[in-house]
Amino acid sequence: MSAEPSVPSPAAVLPSAPAPAAQVILGWKRALAGLAGGLMRIWCFTLRITLSEDSRRLLAGLDGPCLFVLWHNRLFAAADISRRFRPERPLHCLVSSSKDGAWLTAFFNSVGLRAVRGSSSRGGREAVSALVAVLRAGHDAGITPDGPRGPIYVCKPGAVVVARRAGVPILLIGMNYESAWRLRSWDKFYLPRPFSRVHLRLRELPMAALRAEDGPAALEAALRELNQDD
Repeated sequence: MSAEPSVPSPAAVLPSAPAPAAQVILGWKRALAGLAGGLMRIWCFTLRITLSEDSRRLLAGLDGPCLFVLWHNRLFAAADISRRFRPERPLHCLVSSSKDGAWLTAFFNSVGLRAVRGSSSRGGREAVSALVAVLRAGHDAGITPDGPRGPIYVCKPGAVVVARRAGVPILLIGMNYESAWRLRSWDKFYLPRPFSRVHLRLRELPMAALRAEDGPAALEAALRELNQDD
């Protein structure tokens, strides 16, 4: 494991208020998002998530924040995986400052994820800065490199840029399902059937790959290898 820079304790307080431009929802809308989150937590509770032994050893050897990277279509169980295996470091995810982002923020909060409000437009500078700040504060963050609109299984450079600037390792998530529905969305989103088994594997992307010019290509190849579609 590469040496990591000194970071504050995970208990360090991040700014809790959204940026002035970030929209929020209140009242019945927030309650509705919370209800959806509660149903999802119950659904995920039925899933039998298995973690490979090499992945357990990898997690046990981490004593600082890291950047988790997974495909967009495997997001469903991300919050539950964070709660089960990294309860001391809640997972932070980038959410837009728009009205749609306000709904997603309320939903994320209800399932145990932390939302970081920012725009991925204008070259992604705001998104990168927001996630780097989270990681430097000692918290975990997550990125879907083919999101939010695809194309599917094609990595944008954001994850590599964030990890480089924050000086944290990238942990790739492999998630394969024994039984799942697939939605007719651009990413063919996986919806695991209740009480089904989910096989989880983690792999660290070497720091040398992050520094190389072909870092995004190396990340994409490793993610494809970890996640085998039907």
